[in-house]
Amino acid sequence: MLEAQKKPVHLYMEANPNPNSLKFVANFMLAEDGVSFDFPDEQSAANSPLALELFNFAAVERVFIASNFVTVTKNADVPWENIQDHIRNHMKGYLETGKQAITTQFEGGDPLFDENDSEVVKKIKGILDEYIRPAVEQDGGAIVFHSFQDGIVKVLLQGSCSGCPSSTVTLKAGIENLLTRMLPEVKSVEAEGV
Repeated sequence: MLEAQKKPVHLYMEANPNPNSLKFVANFMLAEDGVSFDFPDEQSAANSPLALELFNFAAVERVFIASNFVTVTKNADVPWENIQDHIRNHMKGYLETGKQAITTQFEGGDPLFDENDSEVVKKIKGILDEYIRPAVEQDGGAIVFHSFQDGIVKVLLQGSCSGCPSSTVTLKAGIENLLTRMLPEVKSVEAEGV
């Protein structure tokens, strides 16, 4: 009987500004480009068998999956040195079997744009997608448009951005500065649900 060949999986780890998060980068796509999945707890991870498995590690508090990476946020009391290799090896073994990281993919048009958006909201989303998303994904997170009202842009912080000590600086000095400079309608940017 022939044994099924394992899929070649290469995972490397990257630190990011959040000391409690670590980014595990794969050599292939885990989710559609531009679509991210944030699992703040095990109950929210029903559509991700990989996230469910990662929550079996007692120190894992949050799992975020986007494009070709998984960001794991751990309990602050546990040093990365004690668990990072175990998590990476488990994830590598899981992916080598050919199992999917996400079982539900986004269906429909572009998840970022809605034809009912106002012109200002379309511009805000475009700036977030073109200028902000690539930089934030490099750090293992995502900042997603939530709403725009009375000059205030509200965004959701996901992955390593959620709970990151430097996220307020990124939000105000980076994103707010860029949006207020490019769009006079924008007065400030706030994080929703933080």
